[in-house]
Amino acid sequence: MPQSSTTNWSFQPLHRQRSGHYQHHVLNSVPETAVLTTPPPLRKPLSLQITGVGAAANNGGAAALADKTKRRYITARKKAKSTMKMLVVDTEREEALNLQIEFEWVLRQEVHAILKQLRTILVECAHRFPVPLYDNEGKKTEKFILSVSPDQLKAVLTLTGDAITQADISFKLCKAPSQTQRTSITHDSPWKLQQVQDAANHLQTAINHIDDVDDSYHFKTSDEVLHVIGNILDALQRGRNSLLVPKKKPIEELIKGRNMKSLVPNLPEDLAVSFYLQSHKLIIAVYQLLNNQGTMQFDSRQAEIGVQWLNDVLLLLMNGQKLCQQLKDKISVFSVYKDFTVGSRSPSALSY
Repeated sequence: MPQSSTTNWSFQPLHRQRSGHYQHHVLNSVPETAVLTTPPPLRKPLSLQITGVGAAANNGGAAALADKTKRRYITARKKAKSTMKMLVVDTEREEALNLQIEFEWVLRQEVHAILKQLRTILVECAHRFPVPLYDNEGKKTEKFILSVSPDQLKAVLTLTGDAITQADISFKLCKAPSQTQRTSITHDSPWKLQQVQDAANHLQTAINHIDDVDDSYHFKTSDEVLHVIGNILDALQRGRNSLLVPKKKPIEELIKGRNMKSLVPNLPEDLAVSFYLQSHKLIIAVYQLLNNQGTMQFDSRQAEIGVQWLNDVLLLLMNGQKLCQQLKDKISVFSVYKDFTVGSRSPSALSY
């Protein structure tokens, strides 16, 4: 077959490829199943060497390098702590400055506003009293009926201001249940309720403490405010206690008391009558001394009735106390900064 320029030698028959007419180099092939007689080349193990470490190790400086690295770490850590501490100090300084600004505003504005609001509450409370107090004419007259069935004790009375000006009292004795004892109170000799006047006096004192603070006065420390609020709270607490907790007296003192002389006719020496206020109630109690085999004892009966103005007074006094306590608690927050002075922006409490 004539040779062509486009002849593809890879498709020539094998015997023609091996003939001398065509010069073609054939690679020796190795069967896949033959055993390799030449060993694979030796490979050196891969080793990584950090610059300077190997030299330091060769020179015996590994410990020095480790110490140097440790010092760098400690130094960086100290710098981080120092930076964090500075941030904390700056934050605390800013918070203290904001607290001082708020403190100055409370002293200049809020204290006077609360005192004004408190005075309004207390004057309203004074107007509820049945005695002359802050443009209150007083001498309010009310009638009450106190009784315990079945006819154990009954009192029909008239309360004018802080005194019982008229009363008809009847009660049965323990020693003689079938016998009824009667007595009365007349206009000529009224029964004085000292608790009403005591409460009114304490209320007057609380209002006076507020009036002693001029509207233009600028408080400069928390102690000034706490002193004023403390005086007001003390007066209000004494006023409430006058109505809530009547003074207890021995029965012998009741029998010989001044008010017992207001009763007409006078009672026997083993009997005593007492009128008092407790919370919002008017109470009458009758006591009788008993001799039980040489031991002196007493028996008692009592009747009560609610009084509206007492309820109003106690509620207003409580509201005044709450308002005082709220201001006291707010001022107490600033009491730790006792070196604060109004107008100062660098109090010693802000020094670090």
